[in-house]
Amino acid sequence: MLTWLIEPLEFEFMRQAICIGLSLGILGAVVGSYLILQQMGMMSGVISHAVLPGISIAFFLEINLAIGAFVAGVLSALVVIAIEKRSRIKVDAAMALTLTSFLALGVIFISLLKTNQINLDQILFGDILGVTSSDVWHTLIITIIILSLTKLFYKELEFYTFDPLGAKACGLPVNLLYFGLVCAITLTIVASMQTVGVLLVMSLLAGPAITAYLLVKELSQMMILGSIIGGFSSVIGMYLSYYFDLPSGAAIVMVIFSFFLGAFFFSPSQGIITKVFNN
Repeated sequence: MLTWLIEPLEFEFMRQAICIGLSLGILGAVVGSYLILQQMGMMSGVISHAVLPGISIAFFLEINLAIGAFVAGVLSALVVIAIEKRSRIKVDAAMALTLTSFLALGVIFISLLKTNQINLDQILFGDILGVTSSDVWHTLIITIIILSLTKLFYKELEFYTFDPLGAKACGLPVNLLYFGLVCAITLTIVASMQTVGVLLVMSLLAGPAITAYLLVKELSQMMILGSIIGGFSSVIGMYLSYYFDLPSGAAIVMVIFSFFLGAFFFSPSQGIITKVFNN
Protein backbone atom coordinates (compact mmCIF):
# COMPACT_ATOMS: atom_id res chain seq x y z
CA MET A 1 0.00 0.00 0.00
CA LEU A 2 2.79 2.40 0.95
CA THR A 3 4.60 1.61 -2.31
CA TRP A 4 1.35 2.23 -4.19
CA LEU A 5 1.13 5.68 -2.61
CA ILE A 6 4.80 6.64 -2.93
CA GLU A 7 5.57 5.45 -6.46
CA PRO A 8 3.79 8.29 -8.32
CA LEU A 9 5.51 10.86 -6.10
CA GLU A 10 8.88 9.85 -7.52
CA PHE A 11 7.99 11.81 -10.65
CA GLU A 12 8.18 15.59 -10.58
CA PHE A 13 5.17 16.06 -12.86
CA MET A 14 3.02 14.06 -10.42
CA ARG A 15 4.19 16.08 -7.42
CA GLN A 16 3.42 19.32 -9.27
CA ALA A 17 0.05 18.02 -10.47
CA ILE A 18 -1.00 16.92 -6.98
CA CYS A 19 0.15 20.23 -5.49
CA ILE A 20 -1.84 22.30 -7.99
CA GLY A 21 -4.83 19.95 -7.69
CA LEU A 22 -4.88 20.32 -3.90
CA SER A 23 -4.66 24.07 -4.18
CA LEU A 24 -7.51 24.29 -6.69
CA GLY A 25 -9.63 21.81 -4.75
CA ILE A 26 -9.50 24.08 -1.71
CA LEU A 27 -9.93 27.30 -3.70
CA GLY A 28 -12.84 25.98 -5.75
CA ALA A 29 -14.75 24.87 -2.65
CA VAL A 30 -14.37 28.21 -0.86
CA VAL A 31 -15.39 30.32 -3.86
CA GLY A 32 -18.03 27.80 -4.93
CA SER A 33 -19.73 27.92 -1.52
CA TYR A 34 -20.75 31.53 -2.13
CA LEU A 35 -21.98 30.66 -5.62
CA ILE A 36 -24.13 27.76 -4.43
CA LEU A 37 -25.69 29.67 -1.54
CA GLN A 38 -26.56 32.56 -3.89
CA GLN A 39 -28.07 30.05 -6.34
CA MET A 40 -25.59 31.26 -8.95
CA GLY A 41 -23.89 27.96 -9.71
CA MET A 42 -24.32 28.45 -13.46
CA MET A 43 -22.32 31.68 -13.28
CA SER A 44 -19.18 29.54 -13.22
CA GLY A 45 -20.36 27.96 -16.48
CA VAL A 46 -20.91 31.35 -18.07
CA ILE A 47 -17.49 32.67 -17.08
CA SER A 48 -15.67 29.47 -17.98
CA HIS A 49 -17.07 29.55 -21.52
CA ALA A 50 -16.78 33.33 -21.87
CA VAL A 51 -12.99 33.33 -21.51
CA LEU A 52 -12.56 32.11 -25.08
CA PRO A 53 -12.68 35.52 -26.88
CA GLY A 54 -10.26 36.95 -24.31
CA ILE A 55 -7.84 34.08 -24.90
CA SER A 56 -8.04 34.60 -28.65
CA ILE A 57 -7.33 38.34 -28.38
CA ALA A 58 -4.50 37.79 -25.90
CA PHE A 59 -2.94 35.21 -28.22
CA PHE A 60 -3.21 37.67 -31.15
CA LEU A 61 -1.61 40.47 -29.11
CA GLU A 62 1.04 38.05 -27.81
CA ILE A 63 0.30 38.74 -24.16
CA ASN A 64 -0.37 36.31 -21.31
CA LEU A 65 -3.50 34.28 -22.13
CA ALA A 66 -4.58 34.43 -18.48
CA ILE A 67 -4.95 38.24 -18.72
CA GLY A 68 -7.28 37.97 -21.70
CA ALA A 69 -9.25 35.17 -20.04
CA PHE A 70 -9.63 37.18 -16.83
CA VAL A 71 -10.88 40.33 -18.59
CA ALA A 72 -13.36 38.41 -20.74
CA GLY A 73 -14.61 36.39 -17.77
CA VAL A 74 -15.24 39.44 -15.60
CA LEU A 75 -16.90 41.25 -18.53
CA SER A 76 -19.30 38.35 -19.12
CA ALA A 77 -20.40 38.36 -15.46
CA LEU A 78 -21.00 42.12 -15.61
CA VAL A 79 -23.07 41.66 -18.79
CA VAL A 80 -25.23 39.06 -17.00
CA ILE A 81 -25.89 41.32 -14.03
CA ALA A 82 -26.54 44.35 -16.32
CA ILE A 83 -29.17 42.43 -18.30
CA GLU A 84 -30.82 41.22 -15.10
CA LYS A 85 -30.82 44.63 -13.38
CA ARG A 86 -31.79 46.73 -16.42
CA SER A 87 -34.60 44.58 -17.81
CA ARG A 88 -37.28 42.14 -16.71
CA ILE A 89 -35.23 39.21 -17.99
CA LYS A 90 -34.44 36.59 -15.33
CA VAL A 91 -30.86 35.74 -14.45
CA ASP A 92 -30.99 32.21 -15.92
CA ALA A 93 -32.01 33.56 -19.33
CA ALA A 94 -29.35 36.27 -19.11
CA MET A 95 -26.74 33.60 -18.34
CA ALA A 96 -27.81 31.41 -21.27
CA LEU A 97 -27.66 34.34 -23.69
CA THR A 98 -24.30 35.60 -22.40
CA LEU A 99 -22.70 32.14 -22.38
CA THR A 100 -23.60 31.36 -25.97
CA SER A 101 -22.83 34.87 -27.23
CA PHE A 102 -19.34 34.98 -25.71
CA LEU A 103 -18.62 31.46 -26.91
CA ALA A 104 -19.69 32.40 -30.45
CA LEU A 105 -17.62 35.59 -30.21
CA GLY A 106 -14.61 33.48 -29.27
CA VAL A 107 -15.09 31.26 -32.32
CA ILE A 108 -15.40 34.35 -34.56
CA PHE A 109 -12.25 35.92 -33.09
CA ILE A 110 -10.30 32.70 -33.61
CA SER A 111 -11.35 32.77 -37.27
CA LEU A 112 -10.83 36.50 -37.90
CA LEU A 113 -7.57 36.86 -35.98
CA LYS A 114 -6.17 33.60 -37.37
CA THR A 115 -5.47 32.38 -33.84
CA ASN A 116 -6.42 28.79 -34.52
CA GLN A 117 -2.93 27.79 -33.33
CA ILE A 118 -4.37 27.98 -29.82
CA ASN A 119 -4.42 24.53 -28.27
CA LEU A 120 -8.18 24.40 -27.73
CA ASP A 121 -8.07 20.81 -26.46
CA GLN A 122 -5.81 21.85 -23.59
CA ILE A 123 -7.97 24.88 -22.78
CA LEU A 124 -11.23 22.95 -22.94
CA PHE A 125 -10.15 19.73 -21.23
CA GLY A 126 -6.97 20.71 -19.37
CA ASP A 127 -3.70 18.85 -18.92
CA ILE A 128 -2.72 18.79 -15.28
CA LEU A 129 0.25 16.52 -16.04
CA GLY A 130 1.71 19.27 -18.21
CA VAL A 131 1.87 21.95 -15.50
CA THR A 132 5.21 23.59 -14.79
CA SER A 133 6.68 24.83 -11.53
CA SER A 134 5.72 28.40 -12.51
CA ASP A 135 2.09 27.24 -12.98
CA VAL A 136 2.18 25.78 -9.48
CA TRP A 137 3.51 29.01 -7.99
CA HIS A 138 0.96 31.15 -9.87
CA THR A 139 -1.87 28.95 -8.61
CA LEU A 140 -0.56 28.98 -5.03
CA ILE A 141 -0.29 32.79 -5.08
CA ILE A 142 -3.85 33.14 -6.46
CA THR A 143 -5.11 30.70 -3.82
CA ILE A 144 -3.39 32.51 -0.95
CA ILE A 145 -4.65 35.92 -2.11
CA ILE A 146 -8.27 34.81 -2.50
CA LEU A 147 -8.32 32.86 0.78
CA SER A 148 -6.79 35.82 2.61
CA LEU A 149 -9.39 38.23 1.18
CA THR A 150 -12.17 35.75 2.03
CA LYS A 151 -10.94 35.58 5.63
CA LEU A 152 -10.64 39.37 5.80
CA PHE A 153 -14.15 40.08 4.45
CA TYR A 154 -15.87 36.91 5.64
CA LYS A 155 -18.62 38.61 7.69
CA GLU A 156 -19.48 41.08 4.92
CA LEU A 157 -19.59 38.35 2.28
CA GLU A 158 -21.69 36.10 4.54
CA PHE A 159 -24.19 38.94 5.17
CA TYR A 160 -24.34 39.76 1.43
CA THR A 161 -24.75 36.08 0.50
CA PHE A 162 -27.72 35.41 2.79
CA ASP A 163 -29.40 38.83 2.71
CA PRO A 164 -28.25 41.11 -0.15
CA LEU A 165 -31.08 43.60 0.42
CA GLY A 166 -30.30 43.80 4.13
CA ALA A 167 -26.60 44.25 3.36
CA LYS A 168 -27.43 47.11 0.99
CA ALA A 169 -29.73 48.71 3.55
CA CYS A 170 -26.92 48.57 6.14
CA GLY A 171 -24.63 50.47 3.79
CA LEU A 172 -22.39 47.65 2.68
CA PRO A 173 -20.89 48.16 -0.81
CA VAL A 174 -22.84 45.28 -2.37
CA ASN A 175 -21.76 46.13 -5.92
CA LEU A 176 -18.12 46.02 -4.85
CA LEU A 177 -18.69 42.73 -3.02
CA TYR A 178 -20.30 41.26 -6.14
CA PHE A 179 -17.44 42.49 -8.30
CA GLY A 180 -14.92 40.99 -5.88
CA LEU A 181 -16.76 37.67 -5.94
CA VAL A 182 -16.81 37.69 -9.75
CA CYS A 183 -13.06 38.39 -9.82
CA ALA A 184 -12.47 35.49 -7.41
CA ILE A 185 -14.55 33.14 -9.57
CA THR A 186 -12.76 34.24 -12.73
CA LEU A 187 -9.31 33.87 -11.17
CA THR A 188 -10.25 30.37 -10.00
CA ILE A 189 -11.36 29.45 -13.51
CA VAL A 190 -8.23 30.93 -15.10
CA ALA A 191 -6.06 29.03 -12.63
CA SER A 192 -8.01 25.82 -13.32
CA MET A 193 -7.78 25.99 -17.12
CA GLN A 194 -4.51 24.07 -17.09
CA THR A 195 -5.85 21.46 -14.66
CA VAL A 196 -9.29 20.32 -15.73
CA GLY A 197 -10.02 22.75 -18.56
CA VAL A 198 -12.78 25.33 -18.81
CA LEU A 199 -15.46 22.73 -19.57
CA LEU A 200 -14.86 20.78 -16.38
CA VAL A 201 -13.96 23.63 -14.04
CA MET A 202 -17.59 23.95 -12.97
CA SER A 203 -17.15 20.65 -11.18
CA LEU A 204 -14.35 22.04 -8.97
CA LEU A 205 -16.45 25.10 -8.14
CA ALA A 206 -19.82 23.41 -7.63
CA GLY A 207 -19.19 19.75 -6.74
CA PRO A 208 -17.35 19.97 -3.39
CA ALA A 209 -19.53 22.90 -2.26
CA ILE A 210 -22.89 21.20 -2.92
CA THR A 211 -21.63 17.95 -1.39
CA ALA A 212 -20.70 19.81 1.78
CA TYR A 213 -24.05 21.64 1.60
CA LEU A 214 -25.82 18.30 2.06
CA LEU A 215 -23.74 17.49 5.14
CA VAL A 216 -23.39 20.69 7.19
CA LYS A 217 -25.37 23.86 7.85
CA GLU A 218 -22.90 26.67 8.52
CA LEU A 219 -21.10 28.53 5.72
CA SER A 220 -17.73 28.20 7.42
CA GLN A 221 -18.26 24.43 7.89
CA MET A 222 -19.33 24.17 4.25
CA MET A 223 -16.09 25.83 3.13
CA ILE A 224 -13.88 23.64 5.33
CA LEU A 225 -15.61 20.36 4.45
CA GLY A 226 -15.82 21.35 0.78
CA SER A 227 -12.08 22.10 0.77
CA ILE A 228 -11.34 18.67 2.23
CA ILE A 229 -13.55 17.00 -0.39
CA GLY A 230 -12.03 19.07 -3.20
CA GLY A 231 -8.47 18.37 -2.07
CA PHE A 232 -9.02 14.63 -1.63
CA SER A 233 -10.86 14.43 -4.97
CA SER A 234 -7.91 15.99 -6.77
CA VAL A 235 -5.40 13.64 -5.18
CA ILE A 236 -7.52 10.50 -5.66
CA GLY A 237 -8.25 11.53 -9.26
CA MET A 238 -4.54 11.93 -9.94
CA TYR A 239 -3.75 8.48 -8.55
CA LEU A 240 -6.56 6.92 -10.61
CA SER A 241 -5.24 8.74 -13.67
CA TYR A 242 -1.71 7.44 -13.00
CA TYR A 243 -2.55 3.79 -12.35
CA PHE A 244 -5.44 3.31 -14.80
CA ASP A 245 -4.23 5.64 -17.58
CA LEU A 246 -7.34 7.81 -17.37
CA PRO A 247 -7.67 11.45 -18.48
CA SER A 248 -6.66 13.29 -15.31
CA GLY A 249 -9.25 16.10 -15.44
CA ALA A 250 -12.11 13.70 -16.07
CA ALA A 251 -10.90 11.38 -13.29
CA ILE A 252 -10.90 14.26 -10.78
CA VAL A 253 -14.42 15.28 -11.83
CA MET A 254 -15.76 11.72 -11.45
CA VAL A 255 -14.27 11.42 -7.96
CA ILE A 256 -16.01 14.67 -7.02
CA PHE A 257 -19.27 13.25 -8.37
CA SER A 258 -18.73 10.05 -6.35
CA PHE A 259 -18.41 12.09 -3.15
CA PHE A 260 -21.63 13.90 -4.09
CA LEU A 261 -23.48 10.61 -4.63
CA GLY A 262 -22.30 9.43 -1.20
CA ALA A 263 -23.74 12.54 0.44
CA PHE A 264 -26.88 12.44 -1.72
CA PHE A 265 -27.74 8.94 -0.55
CA PHE A 266 -26.23 8.79 2.94
CA SER A 267 -26.19 12.32 4.36
CA PRO A 268 -27.41 12.08 8.01
CA SER A 269 -29.96 14.84 7.46
CA GLN A 270 -30.55 14.98 3.68
CA GLY A 271 -29.66 11.52 2.35
CA ILE A 272 -32.37 9.63 0.45
CA ILE A 273 -31.51 6.26 1.97
CA THR A 274 -31.09 7.77 5.44
CA LYS A 275 -34.60 9.25 5.23
CA VAL A 276 -36.03 5.89 4.19
CA PHE A 277 -34.50 4.15 7.20
CA ASN A 278 -35.53 6.95 9.55
CA ASN A 279 -39.14 6.68 8.38
